[in-house]
Amino acid sequence: MKVVLADKSDLSRIGIRTILSKVENVEIVGEAESEEQLLELLSLFEVDVVVVDFTSEGFEVRTITRLKKKHPDVDVLAITPEQSAQVLVDALKSGVTSYVKKDCSVKEIIDAIKETSKGVRFFCGKIIETIQQANLKVEDIDSELFSCDPVVISEREREIITLISEGLTNAQIAEKLFLSNHTVVSHRKNIMAKLGVKNTAGIVMYAVKTGLIRPNKFLFSAE
Repeated sequence: MKVVLADKSDLSRIGIRTILSKVENVEIVGEAESEEQLLELLSLFEVDVVVVDFTSEGFEVRTITRLKKKHPDVDVLAITPEQSAQVLVDALKSGVTSYVKKDCSVKEIIDAIKETSKGVRFFCGKIIETIQQANLKVEDIDSELFSCDPVVISEREREIITLISEGLTNAQIAEKLFLSNHTVVSHRKNIMAKLGVKNTAGIVMYAVKTGLIRPNKFLFSAE
């Protein structure tokens, strides 16, 4: 298994390097302190797994998108400090295979490396808990809908997102905005396509993240 470590922190890379030294048949072929260095290493070496903290300086979640576009066969294990559900979803949509927290046990990190090298998704218990608390399912996250393009939401779509997040049904939204039920359904489908989500929870998360609603308005429709 050929691995690249990608993290701005020397201490973090030393820690992961030490952990991987306990795993048989693992070779660290390079270490990167920035996205530029990471992509250069991937162009020079055959790599199976990238272990990355995309929240560290010099990286971002779009780093994974660009990495996967150029090297689709490389699996990605994200190891970061605690993040919000939205950040986790963005990472999964961008192409992360597995995700664990930096304060996970050594055993969990080793298991994550082994499973990721097989192309199997692995999540530590704390990551799964965060995803579940947001009422999301990993299989509902559509990575094909994620791109580097900005999401452009119209004023009407913002209105509908807000009302969906407040718990209104399609029929109630149609009545409130003087629209047909069919029009609301169409808007809803377009919104989910733009946001890259497949359920109401994803829409609500976007609304909270962008300040359209307050967190205490997490009321989910029964639809």
